Amino acid sequence: MILLLDVGNSQMFGGVIKSETPFNAKGEIKPPDIALRFRKQTQWSTTSDEFGLFLMSVLKENGVDPSEIKKIGICSVVPGVMHSLKGACQDYFNINPFILQVGVKTGLKIKYRNPIEVGADRIANAVAATLMYPNKDLVIVDLGTATTFCAVNNEKEYLGGAIVPGLRISMEALESRTAKLPTVEIVMPEMACGRSTVESIQAGLYYGHLGTMRELIKHYKKDLFAGREPFVVGTGGFSRLFHGTGIFDLEVPDLVLYGIFYAIKLGETV
Repeated sequence: MILLLDVGNSQMFGGVIKSETPFNAKGEIKPPDIALRFRKQTQWSTTSDEFGLFLMSVLKENGVDPSEIKKIGICSVVPGVMHSLKGACQDYFNINPFILQVGVKTGLKIKYRNPIEVGADRIANAVAATLMYPNKDLVIVDLGTATTFCAVNNEKEYLGGAIVPGLRISMEALESRTAKLPTVEIVMPEMACGRSTVESIQAGLYYGHLGTMRELIKHYKKDLFAGREPFVVGTGGFSRLFHGTGIFDLEVPDLVLYGIFYAIKLGETV
């Protein structure tokens, strides 16, 4: 079994994969079956023992024997937790974890001016998408703490993207920087024109985000893909809010975990 960990600014998203082959019976890339998913709030002060005990506990409580974990893969955008997390992997699982970072084989040609600046989560998403949907121009939208956009052409060139405040950050900014605006539940509103303060905030958050996504995708089509329609993949915690809007060709909530898994497999072929 393989334990996969995506450490984000707000939460750590984890999963366990039982199968170690990324291919189906025909030799085609397939999304691996994830036997267990879990989340934990990200805290910079977490010790290696706290990480280790949490991981051991969440595995046991969900019927997974920790001794069956043979590999661990980590993708993190929070450098401050990595020392403790790596220590937990070594002390509690006797495993030196695979870290998705600069220098790891991914099959991507990074066109960023400074490739080291590309977040590991964005790389993981791009690795998964290019393998699962080959020979396509891709736009990957990850709706998490921040909403990130990644553009990858059909030659696996990672062209860059955009980063905007996520839905929750936007809502919290309104609440903290104004005198009267309340915290609201982030939901799909009934209409774009709210009839109360709460409805107005919800409408602004939702339709403002939807408009941002549409505008950026439109520009990528024109500026990067010579007018070709890109294949748009939605992922991240808030992606399901936009189901039915037509903004995504496909929603893949576990894309980042798939990417870590595929990166492990690519590294084994070096």
